[in-house]
Amino acid sequence: MQNEYIKKILQARVYDVARESPLELAPRLSHRLGNRIHLKREDLQPVFSFKLRGAYNKIVHLDETERSRGVICSSAGNHAQGVALAGKKLGIPATIVMPKTTPDIKVEAVRGLGGEVILHGSSYDGAYEYAMKLVAERGLTFIPPYDDPLVIAGQGTVAMEIMHQVHEAPKAIFVPVGGGGLIAGIALYMKYLCPDLKVIGVEPDDAPCMYEALKAGERVVLDQVGIFADGVAVRQAGEEPFRIAREFVDEIILVSTDEICAAIKDIFDDTRSIMEPAGALAVAGIKKYVERESASDEDYVAICSGANMNFDRLRHVAERAQLGEHREAIFAVTIPERPGAFRKFCEAIGTRAITEFNYRYADSDQAHIFVGVQLQGGLEEKDALHEKLRGEDYPVLDMTDNEMAKMHIRYMVGGRAQAEHEVLYRFEFPERPGALLNFLIHMGAKWNISMFHYRNHGADYGRVLVGIQVPPREMEAFQCFLDELGYVYENESDNPAYGLFLH
Repeated sequence: MQNEYIKKILQARVYDVARESPLELAPRLSHRLGNRIHLKREDLQPVFSFKLRGAYNKIVHLDETERSRGVICSSAGNHAQGVALAGKKLGIPATIVMPKTTPDIKVEAVRGLGGEVILHGSSYDGAYEYAMKLVAERGLTFIPPYDDPLVIAGQGTVAMEIMHQVHEAPKAIFVPVGGGGLIAGIALYMKYLCPDLKVIGVEPDDAPCMYEALKAGERVVLDQVGIFADGVAVRQAGEEPFRIAREFVDEIILVSTDEICAAIKDIFDDTRSIMEPAGALAVAGIKKYVERESASDEDYVAICSGANMNFDRLRHVAERAQLGEHREAIFAVTIPERPGAFRKFCEAIGTRAITEFNYRYADSDQAHIFVGVQLQGGLEEKDALHEKLRGEDYPVLDMTDNEMAKMHIRYMVGGRAQAEHEVLYRFEFPERPGALLNFLIHMGAKWNISMFHYRNHGADYGRVLVGIQVPPREMEAFQCFLDELGYVYENESDNPAYGLFLH
């Protein structure tokens, strides 16, 4: 099996559209980590992603009958552009079904490559189902994004290039993982040439489909996936990639949203290029691996898989990068409401830079402060400061890993109300014109909305925090309502940040 794949990779027809992307040393990151970190710059491809390799290799191998029917795919981003470019190059009509939530920049990119765009459904699953319906109705040839040997072989040419570009094999290669096509192709090729070289996948901790599959020994379907790294937001790993990964992938590392944001900044600092979240996964994984293994003086390669970033998302990335690098901590602190207390608290913080300071009068006895503090010594300094504040008798909560606090509360400090029977929920809903209004109409149908916070992050999904007044006798009906609504949600009523700043 492996020999057949090696042959397919060596014979892959990708360079009609793809270019051999550079392998660049990241000097600043290498110095910080004490290892040589090399970036494989797939973001420099014509469609700013590696995806055109597999898409073109699949399409160019179609027979005349399959070509004459035209090709179709379902995608919200990079695979769509790869299929559209391949169709244009080969003169094959390409139909791309994209969710209605797809940002205009991606829709226009596909249209600019000559693809016929059909917007259908509010998620990838809806787009896929409609694409398969068109396959049945029109006889179109479906081009899968990752679960296909020719697609996997096309992606495997990334590994072939790396081995041409290095003087000697690196210690490990880190690969972003969604459906698994890229890591399958890379692992097959690398393990054939260098069996001792480690191939390590990296997934977001809120979309770990390959990690969970390898742990379970079989493919699993995730109930839901995080939406920040949308390029790898896949609920189930591909069947063929999973089979290959079980044999040839050494491990999967999970990273947080904050760690991904920090990696985007790391790559920017060395290259002045901005990766999309999925494109920075490998660097985030290297950083976590080096810290875990106390590794030094080794060569590591990170696949920078894509740079199709919406500009509006940059503010969110910038806000979270320092947290991901452990250069900022967020605390909720209660101080006495009396003259001089504020100054005394600042003296306890010392000469550290304050990155954020939100204050709200609680009552005549105390005040709650939401404070961000710049760190030089990482987690050790954060823990030391936490203990110092506690030692000076300040009630303090570490909010650095509290997602609701980072996403919503920091923008809401300043208002408190005693809303009777209030419960607090976080929701995600498809980000499209009218979606917020539709959400409000649904939520306000039966119960009073007592609090609402929404902030556009330039993503495909909106995130809201909602306070709703639900009497206890109506909780069962409210739960049925939530289930019927169909949005991803989480009950935050017991979150300590809510009790301190909003309730």
